[in-house]
Amino acid sequence: MANTFTQLYIHIIFSTKGREKIFPKNHKDEIQKYITGIIQKRGHKLIVINNMPDHIHIFIGLNPCQAISDLVRDIKQNSTNFIKKNRMLIGNFAWQEGYGAFSYSHSQIDEVVKYIINQEEYHRKKTFKEEYLEFLDKFGVEYDIRYVFD
Repeated sequence: MANTFTQLYIHIIFSTKGREKIFPKNHKDEIQKYITGIIQKRGHKLIVINNMPDHIHIFIGLNPCQAISDLVRDIKQNSTNFIKKNRMLIGNFAWQEGYGAFSYSHSQIDEVVKYIINQEEYHRKKTFKEEYLEFLDKFGVEYDIRYVFD
């Protein structure tokens, strides 16, 4: 083939260290715009981003020229530095070490976008821990519960 064509949709999820509810709510939009810039600068397409006080959901069209692990590392490092540099939080801010990345088809985009936008509603009924374990089960990811959360 003369050209390369891809259609890769990835839902990335990770939490604050220890799942502490410390994400600075009054700076939510500013931090999300900053993370959007990181994603776009690396050639990915942000579809939707939303966070709760203890975790974040990012749905992207993935540029296959960068590994997901490298993108997540860049998002975590740069957003942490941004939050600390701009003193957006009293105390220390950090993301957890790991993350989840789940792939979807083009036909599922609207469903995933609605799910991410409606996080506040969803978390009236379930904790992040319950939500994350549901993702692992739904996608058939084998895990040992002792090592899922720090």
